[in-house]
Amino acid sequence: MRYAPAILVGRLTRFAARLRKPGGGSAVPGLIVNRLAPGYLKRTLSGFPQGLVVVSGSSGKSTTTKMLVAILRAHGVDVFTNPSTANISQGLTSALLERADWRGRVPGDMAVLEMDEGHGALVMQGVDARVVTLTNVMVDQIDRFHDSEMVAGMLARIAARAHETVVVNADDAYLERLAGGLRPEVRVRRFGVSEAVLAAAPRGLGHTETSARRLDPGDGTLVDSVDGASAVLADGAASVPIGLPARGTHYAVDAAAAYATAKAVLAERFAPETAAAALSAIPAVFGRGERVTVRGHEVDFVLVQNPASYQLNVDSIAPGTEQILFAIGSDVRDPSYFWPTDASSLGRVAIVSGSKADEAALMLAYDGVAIDRVEPDLARALDDFLAAPSPHSGVKTIVFSADAMRRTRAHLGLTGAE
Repeated sequence: MRYAPAILVGRLTRFAARLRKPGGGSAVPGLIVNRLAPGYLKRTLSGFPQGLVVVSGSSGKSTTTKMLVAILRAHGVDVFTNPSTANISQGLTSALLERADWRGRVPGDMAVLEMDEGHGALVMQGVDARVVTLTNVMVDQIDRFHDSEMVAGMLARIAARAHETVVVNADDAYLERLAGGLRPEVRVRRFGVSEAVLAAAPRGLGHTETSARRLDPGDGTLVDSVDGASAVLADGAASVPIGLPARGTHYAVDAAAAYATAKAVLAERFAPETAAAALSAIPAVFGRGERVTVRGHEVDFVLVQNPASYQLNVDSIAPGTEQILFAIGSDVRDPSYFWPTDASSLGRVAIVSGSKADEAALMLAYDGVAIDRVEPDLARALDDFLAAPSPHSGVKTIVFSADAMRRTRAHLGLTGAE
């Protein structure tokens, strides 16, 4: 009963926000509830019968979380999870409100939550997790995370709340050092890539610091090989073929993270064949290699959020893709931190758009990319891009930052929950 008034106000706020802007306003109800009932989020996260699993890191959180949820549900676990846009405190609370009854109780055996590394370190104060999975430490948004030591410190605070297991990327030297400092009673599980997979990635894995040694298959879940949108995981002596939601080694690494975490959570209930089937059936996550049909065209959405994801995702675009729209929005406050990346593989971009269109066009030009047009008005750019005939090679592809992604989806009427 203590949270009923706050829940009522939050739901009324959500209703009003959606009347004003269909598909929007998702964080506002959570902000209101957090103000009215500051203990609600922590109390609810601590109330799931089979505990809480947290996924955090610089990149790969959304895809890893979706993969993990699919594996657990395939094993019969009733999982509550959050949309990947709801990974900060008010977004998490809004996600809980979507499922909560009038007393604030949320159904489900277990919660599996993606958490922003900065907000997660605050949310997890006073909240215990059964399992914490950490994907990587990368050079990230410089207006929020000025250096990688800062990010590693935030992830360490999240990992400190795990009372059972911490799952880490063995190829990330920061996370390996973090694992060495955990309490003795907390188990460590690992995932990583083989030497051959690393050697086939000419720009590496995107980590700020890559571990010198590769993981042995007997010590964790290994990405043994990657071929386009398929991969093979090594699980001890077993080889586990899986399909991926999109092309790219980083998606295979996400799958290994989810597989290793599911093993930690399910223990003797874990079935490799069930996990493989669940992984192979997962579609791309909201903008991250997602393919949609809009206005009669198939369109690939490619999200770039930091220099590492920019490089990995641009490199994964199929060679010879003819029609590309490149849009950088206001979330990238200083586009100069993308300058160390290399987009030359794009060859030609049809339209550069977004509030940072001029800076983005200059950066692409220095990479030797031919640009047909710069159009700062994203809505006009989208309309013109989609009005053009279908390409002879590949599909229409939109590369965008998070702000441009949200504006793109809203303009195209793709307002479903992430």
